[in-house]
Amino acid sequence: MEIKKTVQDLTVVSNISLNKRHFLLELVAPEPLPMMLPGQFVQVLVKDSPTTFLRRPFSIHQADHRRNSIILLVQIKGEGTRHLSHLREGEKLNVIYPLGNSFSLPTTKKVLLVGGGCGVAPLLFLSQFLNQNSIRPTILVGFRTKEEVSEIETYAKYGEIFITTDDGTEGEHGLVVDHSIFQKDHLPFDKIYCCGPDAMMHAVARIAKMQEIDCEVSLENTMACGFGVCLCCITPTDRGNERVCVEGPVFNTKRLKWK
Repeated sequence: MEIKKTVQDLTVVSNISLNKRHFLLELVAPEPLPMMLPGQFVQVLVKDSPTTFLRRPFSIHQADHRRNSIILLVQIKGEGTRHLSHLREGEKLNVIYPLGNSFSLPTTKKVLLVGGGCGVAPLLFLSQFLNQNSIRPTILVGFRTKEEVSEIETYAKYGEIFITTDDGTEGEHGLVVDHSIFQKDHLPFDKIYCCGPDAMMHAVARIAKMQEIDCEVSLENTMACGFGVCLCCITPTDRGNERVCVEGPVFNTKRLKWK
């Protein structure tokens, strides 16, 4: 079933700094929110930024139909996201949403969610969705350092949470794939969902393949249009090159032709 896409001016409800590099942007819609699923994303128009010409894609971090709002987790990378970090309550932001496909609902309750850096963004929405379907996942998130660890108490509402940091200042020392969860001959999971840096997703996918665990990843290819016209976000699959913004961003790793 194709979900209808909407172009709207959303109103900023809050802009909360989590640390020096990340912030939460809550936006309220003027009409009832369309149906949205975990893994989908939005394209945001950054106004008044002289160097930002294209819309910026962001995963839907949370969706609250009671508040009629969505929350985006944004990492400050350049002029566009820096501009968004200064938005104030009451300002408007033009958004196209919801875009892309979504994570599938597992047929098992033995589920692992793995996120690294800003790749944790879609996993909170997914955790909430799984809880609504009586699934409490194991959640493993990785950060560079203790100063970037955030929202752990929120994630803990929906699953058992584990942390790694590159420098060992919080949780276990190392990358997410170095965590003790993965240091077992037989992982106690039937499904893995993953989002983060390419190298991390490749590593998780290799582990899943070796242990014959079904694995879905949310790709973060560069996008311009967000709805399949520009073809700049294609990725090789078992069906040829596919558009991450339309056929993805979520792919089963069995379908990806990764090098």
